[in-house]
Amino acid sequence: MNLPEGFQYAGMACGIKASSKEDISLIIAADGAVAAGVYTQNIVRAASIDWNVNVTPSADFRAVVINSGNANACTGDEGATNNRAIAQQTADALGVVADQVAVLSTGVIGVQLPMEKVRTGIASAFGNAGKSPDHFMAAATGITTTDKSTKTATTVLTLGGETVNIAAMAKGAGMIGPRMATMLGIVTTDAAVSADTADEVIRHAVNQSFNCISVEGHMSTNDALILVASGKSAAVFDTPESIAELKHAVTGVCIDLAKQIPADGEGATHLIQIDVTGAPSDSEAHAIARTVANSALVKTAITGSDPNWGRIVSAVGYARVPVRAEDISLKLNGTDLFVAGQPVEFDAAAVSRSISARFETEIELRVGNASGVARHWTSDLTVDYVRFNSEYTT
Repeated sequence: MNLPEGFQYAGMACGIKASSKEDISLIIAADGAVAAGVYTQNIVRAASIDWNVNVTPSADFRAVVINSGNANACTGDEGATNNRAIAQQTADALGVVADQVAVLSTGVIGVQLPMEKVRTGIASAFGNAGKSPDHFMAAATGITTTDKSTKTATTVLTLGGETVNIAAMAKGAGMIGPRMATMLGIVTTDAAVSADTADEVIRHAVNQSFNCISVEGHMSTNDALILVASGKSAAVFDTPESIAELKHAVTGVCIDLAKQIPADGEGATHLIQIDVTGAPSDSEAHAIARTVANSALVKTAITGSDPNWGRIVSAVGYARVPVRAEDISLKLNGTDLFVAGQPVEFDAAAVSRSISARFETEIELRVGNASGVARHWTSDLTVDYVRFNSEYTT
């Protein structure tokens, strides 16, 4: 695993989670870094989001501290005070000011943080921080909640003979209905860029990745994706072409992570990829893909390996995009089910077997002859998902 220069990572258990699993993570850029973030569009949002909106983008950033045992959302003035205290403790340990620290939280909504445990956890995390892949994986483990496993992705970009490393982590398996994406994600890189460029890069990446996934369409109070760039690489990003290369690399890492979230959807048995072409615009193609992805009837059909194509086509029809029924064509796992507004004969049993035999299901929709395209990913909807979420807080 190639990690970017300029960072230390830590992940610890401090007792916020009743399970005693890791629940505090720390990502440190002790020499300073640039940071930018994108956050939930939910008007009901966590104290951490209100804080981060005010401290990013930043040209002099030092750390991200994450707790994965408590959302600290809908916790009023006390929640805001506790969030500031977390940032202040982290800043004091680094000899900087609180505004140079971002705070992320995830967990149950409406419960106050156990601050003694949090303070102990942060202190322990500083004592155990390091630069190795094991430290990185400890931090990636510490941000998880209902995830079955950690979610990480890395890549290396070579520009002008110089190497740029990118290493990212995310969490998310339920309450996934993005814009901004319902998850936590941190992308670290040793690229040397301005705060404005970092902001441009992460906004481009999120629109091609995390904003193209869903599990059940429920937008979280705590969504956050933060890019932290230490500037330790000698690669120079001073042209539109070089910045485009960085965008491509960061976007690729984010797509990798984004796909891991619905693939790990609570109780999921299928990852569903939805491709839309021929829409009036890309934004309208995304609206169609998102509508199909959020349809409980489409998701349960895939759970049952049922090629019930009417559910998919009808979802296109209520996406509020100006397309004509006679222009809609649908393929499921490469088989034509509906062509130019007309049903076609197909082997339903064979298509059903193609769904049940594969973890990934591919839905291809052509809705016209215009240039708008989009790709989204979602998970199927299972009895296990319903059971898990009916018992989540009890």
